Amino acid sequence: MKLVVYDVKGMGCASCATRIQNTIQHMAGVEKAQLNYATEILSLSYDESKLDKAAIAESVKKLGYELISQNTDGASQPEALRQATFAIGGMTCASCSARVEKALRAVPGVERASVNLATEKADVSFKPDQVRLFEIKDAVVKAGYTPLDESGNDARDEHQNRKDRETRSLKRSFILALVFTIPLLFLAMAPMAGLPFPAFIEPMANPLAYALTVFAFTLPAVFAGRRFYTRGFSSLVRLHPNMDSLIAVGTSAAIVFSLASTVQIWLGNPAAVGQLYFETAGVIITLILLGKMLEALSKGRAGMAIKKLLRLAPRTAILVKDGVEKTIPVGELEPGDLVRVRPGERIPVDGAVVEGYTAVDESMLTGESIPVEKSEGSPVYGGSLNKNGAVLFRAEKVGRDTVLARIVKLVEDAQGEKAPIARLADVVSGWFVPAVIGIALLTFLAWLLAGQGLAFALTSFTAVLVIACPCALGLATPVAVMVGTGRGAELGILFKSGPALEIVSRIDAVVFDKTGTVTDGRPSITEVIAADGFTEEEVIALAAAAEKNSEHPLAEAVLAEAAKRAEAGKRGLTPAAPAGFTALPGRGIRARLDGREILLGNARLMTEAGIDFGPLAARADKLAEHGRTVLHLATAGRPAGLVACADTIKPEARATVAELKQLGIESIMLTGDGRRAARAVAEEAGIDRVEAEVLPGDKAAVVKKLQSEGRKVIMVGDGINDAPALAQADAGIAVGSGTDVAVEAADVVLTRNNLLDIPVAVALSRRTMRIIRQNLFWAFCYNVLGIPIAAGLLTIFGGPQLNPIFAAAAMSLSSVSVVTNALRLKRFKKKSSIANE
Repeated sequence: MKLVVYDVKGMGCASCATRIQNTIQHMAGVEKAQLNYATEILSLSYDESKLDKAAIAESVKKLGYELISQNTDGASQPEALRQATFAIGGMTCASCSARVEKALRAVPGVERASVNLATEKADVSFKPDQVRLFEIKDAVVKAGYTPLDESGNDARDEHQNRKDRETRSLKRSFILALVFTIPLLFLAMAPMAGLPFPAFIEPMANPLAYALTVFAFTLPAVFAGRRFYTRGFSSLVRLHPNMDSLIAVGTSAAIVFSLASTVQIWLGNPAAVGQLYFETAGVIITLILLGKMLEALSKGRAGMAIKKLLRLAPRTAILVKDGVEKTIPVGELEPGDLVRVRPGERIPVDGAVVEGYTAVDESMLTGESIPVEKSEGSPVYGGSLNKNGAVLFRAEKVGRDTVLARIVKLVEDAQGEKAPIARLADVVSGWFVPAVIGIALLTFLAWLLAGQGLAFALTSFTAVLVIACPCALGLATPVAVMVGTGRGAELGILFKSGPALEIVSRIDAVVFDKTGTVTDGRPSITEVIAADGFTEEEVIALAAAAEKNSEHPLAEAVLAEAAKRAEAGKRGLTPAAPAGFTALPGRGIRARLDGREILLGNARLMTEAGIDFGPLAARADKLAEHGRTVLHLATAGRPAGLVACADTIKPEARATVAELKQLGIESIMLTGDGRRAARAVAEEAGIDRVEAEVLPGDKAAVVKKLQSEGRKVIMVGDGINDAPALAQADAGIAVGSGTDVAVEAADVVLTRNNLLDIPVAVALSRRTMRIIRQNLFWAFCYNVLGIPIAAGLLTIFGGPQLNPIFAAAAMSLSSVSVVTNALRLKRFKKKSSIANE
C-alpha cells in the first residue's frame, strides 16, 4: 500500500469534502481516504497495482476540484499560502459581493476568496510567489469597487469610523430627499384628491408650469440618491449590474418618460400632463434611502458584540520603570514591563501580579459577575476591571497575544466566514440582477405587444426593477452569523467559523473525555474508614506522613485532606516527616515513622505483607465498585484503615447531561480507565453510554466509529491527547482551561471551564440556523412572489397594477426585515432557550 498526502484546492464547504472523500473511497484499490475540510488535506492509502495517481487526480478534477501533491511527511511542495483580509467600499447588494468574489478568484495565484456583504470585507488566500497583494486589490478596482486600507493597530477603529460616516451620510441624504419628496407627493396627489391647490400650477389650467414645478422638486431628491446612479450605471457599463443598477434604470426610465411628456406639453399637447411620473422617481429614491439607512443602523447593531469587546481594552497604560510612572499607549507595552493599575481602571494586557491585592471583575471572559481575588502571583487579563485595590503586575502577553485580542480575532474570523447553508444564496445572487433586468425588459415588451400602452408597460417595467431585492438574499446568512457568534462571545462561547456554527446545530451525540472534562482532573479523598483501635484523624495523619515525600497525584489528595482537616482544628494532622521512604511500583509505598513501619497501597501490597484486612476487605471491594481508588493503610503489621480517592465529577456535569438529553442529544463518556470505575463515574454524571479502556491514540477511532453509525458527533476535551479526536469529530469543543493544542484543534472554545455552556452552544447554534432558514425562506419567497406581481400578474385576473412606489417600499423593508429578524438572537437567554428548543 502506498500512502500519499494531497492539498485539495477548490472546496467551498464541508459537503465538498464529503463528496470528494466518498468518490475516492469507492475507487478500486483505495484502502482508506480521509479528507479534512478544515485543513484541506487528503490522506490516501491505496494499492499502486490497481490505481495510479493520475486516475485519482482525474476523478477529483471531474468533480470540479484540484489535488496538489505533498510529500508523505506532510510537507507541501508549493510555497505556503498567505492570508489577507481587507475592507471593500462600494458594495451595495449580494450581486456586488458575488462580483468581487468572482473577480478575486480569477486572479492567478489566488487559492481562495470569500467576500462577506455584512462585514464588507474580503478574505483571500494566495501564493505570494505568484501574485502580490496590490495586484489582488487592483482586481477589486477593475471590478468597480474600492479596496480600503485599514492596516495597523487602528484598523478596527478606521473600519468602524468609516461605517459611522456612511450611516451619517445616508441620514443626510434621506433627510434631503424627504424634504423635497413631501411637497412632491402633495403636488402629485392633491389635484386627484380635490385638495386646495395653487391656481398658477394647476395641472389642467397650467400643465407646463405644473410639469416644470414637479420636475424641480424631483431634482433634489434624485441628487440625494446620486450614489445609486453613479454606482449603478458604472456597474451596468462594466456589464456587471447590481441593485443600484436596478434603481438607477427604473427611476431614470420614469424621469425620461416624464421629460418626454413635458416636451409634448410644451409642443401643445396638454393631455400629456397625465403621463408624468416624476413623483414616482422621487419617492422611490426616498424610500430606498430610508431602507438603506435602517439597514446600516441594524447592521451596526449586529456587530455590537465586537464593539463591546473592543471597548474593554484601554488605550493607555501606566508603565513603571525605575520607580517612575509614565502613561504610554497600550500598543507600546512589551512583555516584562511593570504596569500599575488603580481601582476602577481596566487592566491593559495579560500578566501576573507582583505587588498588591485586589478583586477583579472578569465577567468579560467568564460571564461570572462575582469579582475574583488577586494577590501576588495571580494571573490578570487585559480588558478585565480592577475593582478595589491598586496592583502592580508584570506584562506577559501583549498586542495580539492577549486573551481579549484572541477572543476578538476568533469572533471576527467566525463572522467573516460563510456558513455552508449560504451557498445557494451565493449562486442565486451572482445571476440575480441580470435576470431581473431581463424579466423587466420582457415585461415591458409583453405589455406593449398586448396593447396596454406605453405608460402601463413603463409602470410594470419600473416596478419589476425596484421590487427585486438581492440584498435580502445576501444578508440572510452573514448577518445572522454575525449576531449569533457575537451573542456567543458575550456568553463565553466562541464559534471559530460559520461552518462550525452550522455543524453544531446538527449534532446528535456528545463525546466527553472523562479526566479533566467530566471530572475535575485531580483526585480527592471521598471516604476515610478506620479499623478497630484507630480514628479517622489517625488514619489520615499516618497516610499523610507516609505520603509526605511522594509526588504521586494520590499523595497530593491525601496531603490536601490532612491540611483541610488541620485547618478545621483537628489535632495531629500536620504530617510528620518519615524516617524512611520506599516507593513500591504498582503496589504503593513503605515508610517508617517513630520506629513503626507504615504500608500504604493496594490490596496486593497487603497480601504480600501477609496482612489480613478482614471485614474491611469487603468494604474496599464495595468502594472499588463505585469507582473509588482504595488505599489500604497498615502499621506495625496490622490494618489501620482505608482511604478512598476519586476524581470527582464537576458539579455541573449531571445538569449538562440532562440538558443535552432535553435537546435530544446522547452523551457518551470516553476514558482510558477500567470499565468498573468508568461506569461508576458515568452513572454519577447520568451518562448512559461509556467507552472505557481507550488508549489516548485510539480516541479518534472511537469518534470515527460513532460517525460510521450515522451520528453527528461533538467531541469535548481539554488535553493534548484529545486533539486528534477533536479534529476527527464533526465539531470539537475545547474548554478554556485546556491546552493550546486542544483549543487550536477545536471548532468551538468555551472561555469558561463550565460544561453547562455546551448545551447553550447547541441551543444558540440551532436558534441561529433557524433564523437563517427563516431569512432565506422569506428572501426567496419575497422575490419569487414580488417580481411576478410587479410584472402585472394580478392585472391578468382583474386585479390592480402595482405602483412602483409601493414596490420600492416593499424592497426597502425586505432587507430591513431580514436584519431585524437576525437581531432577535441578541435576546437569546441560556436557560429559557434550551427549554424552548
